[in-house]
Amino acid sequence: MSSPRPDGRERQPARAPLTCLVTGASGYLGGRLVPELLEAGHRVRCLARSPDKLRDHPWAGEAEVVRGDVTDEESTAAAMRGIDVAYYLVHALGSGAGFEETDRRAAHVFARQAHAAGVRRIVYLGGLTPRGVPERELSPHLRSRAEVGRIFLDGPVPATVLRAAIVIGSGSASFEMLRYLTERLPVMVTPRWVHTRIQPIGVRDVLRYLVGSATMPRDVDRAFDIGGPDIVSYRQMMSRYAETAGLRKRLVVPVPVLTPGLSSHWIGLVTPVPAAIARPLTESLRHEVVCQEHDIARYVPDLPGRPLSFDEALALALRRVGEARVPTRWSSAAVPGAPSDPLPTDPDWAGGSLYEDDRQLSVGVSPERLWKVIEGIGGENGWYSFPLAWAVRGRLDRFAGGVGLRRGRRDAERLRVGDSLDFWRVEEIEPGHLLRLRAEMRMPGLAWLEMYAEQDVDGRTRYRQRALFHPRGLLGHAYWWSVFPFHNIVFGGMARNITRAAGGAQGGDPSGAAGARPAAGARAR
Repeated sequence: MSSPRPDGRERQPARAPLTCLVTGASGYLGGRLVPELLEAGHRVRCLARSPDKLRDHPWAGEAEVVRGDVTDEESTAAAMRGIDVAYYLVHALGSGAGFEETDRRAAHVFARQAHAAGVRRIVYLGGLTPRGVPERELSPHLRSRAEVGRIFLDGPVPATVLRAAIVIGSGSASFEMLRYLTERLPVMVTPRWVHTRIQPIGVRDVLRYLVGSATMPRDVDRAFDIGGPDIVSYRQMMSRYAETAGLRKRLVVPVPVLTPGLSSHWIGLVTPVPAAIARPLTESLRHEVVCQEHDIARYVPDLPGRPLSFDEALALALRRVGEARVPTRWSSAAVPGAPSDPLPTDPDWAGGSLYEDDRQLSVGVSPERLWKVIEGIGGENGWYSFPLAWAVRGRLDRFAGGVGLRRGRRDAERLRVGDSLDFWRVEEIEPGHLLRLRAEMRMPGLAWLEMYAEQDVDGRTRYRQRALFHPRGLLGHAYWWSVFPFHNIVFGGMARNITRAAGGAQGGDPSGAAGARPAAGARAR
């Protein structure tokens, strides 16, 4: 019998430690799996394209992180050396029309290098597919997930393929979609898929099955359906969410004209989940997704009260959101198509023009107090200037297929590298001194926003703010100069209001006029 942990969750039975490779550790499930594997006594190595994104996670000091990409043979081979169990938790969903080919190529690379390295087992989390529906009629999302699982099962390394429908947990895309649809719309005009039967599963049970799969016998090489005890329609899920959250009963009016594409845009308008991510979720709801077996219990035995019921998983997720204890979110992973280039630091950078808007103000408070305001920016706290302009920019970004301004924050007070922050992502953070954000909104170029808490030579606190833009082509240059007239309102107002929120400005130059030219050291070409 396993003993409880201090947080009330069960401890895993002691076993011989394994060395586990986790891909997708910067994502929603991967970021939660790593500490669970460590808690179970295993050694963990993470394969990440941008290792810096993992450095601020609470478990970063206990896990090894290596740079690489699952589509690259060489880096994947290096990551596999000495590995016992390899977890495949990545997919190319939303990365363009060729995402199925990318998924296929990555799975073949992963399986091939796992075999070459002598890996004992591959563990993959895929999607639950509807019974009796030909694969050609599945959504591209489900079809690709099924193909990846088949590649692993056909390979020489024993594989555990877990197939789940909707995952309910604080911060998951499915939960956020359900949450915002129900909370914001007391009367909902919905597509027909709200009547589709689904078997959701709590994220805690998904993690328990993932960890337990590492120690399956070597002769186990198969797929397992995993789900909670409840089979419900999406309409019932919304009703039960309203009841659990203490909301009034919601009126749901299904209509036949909303296609998955239209549904995804409708969801994108109401929830923080962008259409590019909402579409595969809604397409997966066209068919009934219910478990056909529960054989996983033979190898990862059910515990008392587990798997969690839908209502229990929902209540737990809501409690975590209310307590601001959300370790990872659906937006933790990189946004497909979003810029990922780091801020250029070489004065002779060969990337072309780099426009800069630089503002500085002295502040009559300590740097620590100023930093608290800087680190708390975004989400419910807003951006300290011209809210209408930020809202309009967010709407335009959603209309163009971007992430928009409603992703909010993972934590109300603390940020870490890799966090999404509305339509920005934290690229660098030096606690008490620097916050650098990289823009993920749609625009003809790359953009960054830096905020500093500094001290001048006289020991006075100084707030410095830099907005930087690297234009892409003539359209990029035109974009910068078209929005430049509004900079004093938006960026100047931000500088003034941040210093006021910290305790009042003493003086300085928030006009930023000198920054209207290509930045010093950059070359305009």
